[in-house]
Amino acid sequence: MQTNLAAFIKDTPEGREADAILRKCVHCGFCTATCPTYQLLGDELDGPRGRIYLIKRVLEGAEPTAKTQLHLDRCLTCRACETTCPSGVQYGRLVDIGRHEVDKRVGRRPMAGAIRRGLRVVLLRPTLFALFLKLGRVARPLLPASLSRKIPRPGAAPSWPTASHARKMLVLEGCVQPGLSPSTNAATARVLDRLGITLIRAPQSGCCGALSFHLDAHQEARDYMRRNIEAWWPHVQQGAEAIVTTASACGLMVKDYGYQLAGDPAYAEKAKRISDLARDIGEILLAEKQKLSLISQPPGTRGRVALHSPCTLQHGLKLKGKVEDLLGGLGYELTTVPDAHLCCGSAGTYSILQPRLSRQLRDNKIAALESGKPAAILTANIGCQAHLQGATELPVKHWIEALDEACPP
Repeated sequence: MQTNLAAFIKDTPEGREADAILRKCVHCGFCTATCPTYQLLGDELDGPRGRIYLIKRVLEGAEPTAKTQLHLDRCLTCRACETTCPSGVQYGRLVDIGRHEVDKRVGRRPMAGAIRRGLRVVLLRPTLFALFLKLGRVARPLLPASLSRKIPRPGAAPSWPTASHARKMLVLEGCVQPGLSPSTNAATARVLDRLGITLIRAPQSGCCGALSFHLDAHQEARDYMRRNIEAWWPHVQQGAEAIVTTASACGLMVKDYGYQLAGDPAYAEKAKRISDLARDIGEILLAEKQKLSLISQPPGTRGRVALHSPCTLQHGLKLKGKVEDLLGGLGYELTTVPDAHLCCGSAGTYSILQPRLSRQLRDNKIAALESGKPAAILTANIGCQAHLQGATELPVKHWIEALDEACPP
């Protein structure tokens, strides 16, 4: 694709990156076949190829409109198009740049802006989020069933192992996961404990920065990144082997710290080190597969489950098929899930900001997951977990919890 970027962005780091990405695109259209919003709406401008065209025009000087913004807002940033693209177009990077430029020029209506700020205030502060969660539990009988199912019932505090091992790893606790599913990281700690690894919580760490970043609060996102780096760095210096993430969306963000802070002389080197250490729990267990083989079982002996592979796991982290292999080796029978490459519609705050499209995608995904008659649905991201639970009576949980249950005490 030929480009002629406007002077306002041409010689900036963002402009140079966007130009390189745009020049890779050959308009083949393979990406539209795997784009969830194009499948629903059938509009070229609601698919990757059309959005690339819109971004190109804006970066070449065309004035964006609210309609331009809407087409970009409807993108889930699922990156299925990147998996499909034969030319290696980094669409996720490009849409971040395009959205930022469009939002600067078009702005947001007061109510839309207030909702976005409110989401950042509530979701990124675990104490405040816990308060809203508590109020939701009180009001559960009055809520619609779809919303009621999203609110987990209170349970006993999950147990963390007390043993200390020579091998140590850090865990990203996150922002909403400690409230919605505290059992996830606890199960991770117990599984790693059985493998001779101590999982460390750094109290000063928090949100990975992804939610702020995708709501166009880039500086706020980078501040969260710096805070996490400061919280983890002493442990890294003491020999922590990895930073374990149990939400695939957060894992993808942490792996991006080196890129996001490359221009910050105070943090660039540390951020790159943190990104190099970031590992999804699936990557950790694949490296320890020899030890896990001690508890292997014939397929089907532990029950029939459906695995929802989040977009950030399969298209972002490129771990498609890896978790399936782990669960199959431990005796779980995994059902066939049609159109497993398509997004469930959660996508961070997408389910709140684009509710109609999100519900359509979720209902399609639930139909696919339930088609194999599983006893439970397993996933790898807290947002997907809560989103899917709102549309099914089947239990939805992180796959590490199923693995924890499969391990002997």
